[in-house]
Amino acid sequence: MVEPIRGYGVTARRAARGPAGFRLAESEAPTHAAAIAPMAGLGVGVPPPALTPAERDATAARRGQALLQELTGLQAGLLAGQLPESALRRLAALAEGEAGHDPALRELVGGIALRARITLARLGR
Repeated sequence: MVEPIRGYGVTARRAARGPAGFRLAESEAPTHAAAIAPMAGLGVGVPPPALTPAERDATAARRGQALLQELTGLQAGLLAGQLPESALRRLAALAEGEAGHDPALRELVGGIALRARITLARLGR
């Protein structure tokens, strides 16, 4: 049976217990830091750093410009009779992301992203 997580108050004796009553010696019980260390590289439990409004706007502006470039490239490819799969993947990845802090920028980038999603849907992606 899985015990519910009750916070940081786990005692060394409880931490030393394993499944079905298996017990480690108190000296062999993993510490809190040792239990979390393998997950540190995965970003588990670590929130992303908060961006300032100016950073959010800059990221959204770069995303909007990249979306426009991908849409333009896709249009040129379609006119030439090509449908590059890599361009579709890039467009799909850019369709979701930071919208910005500024309401006008958020609306503009949202419109561009909507156009990208419509284009992908029309192409069956």
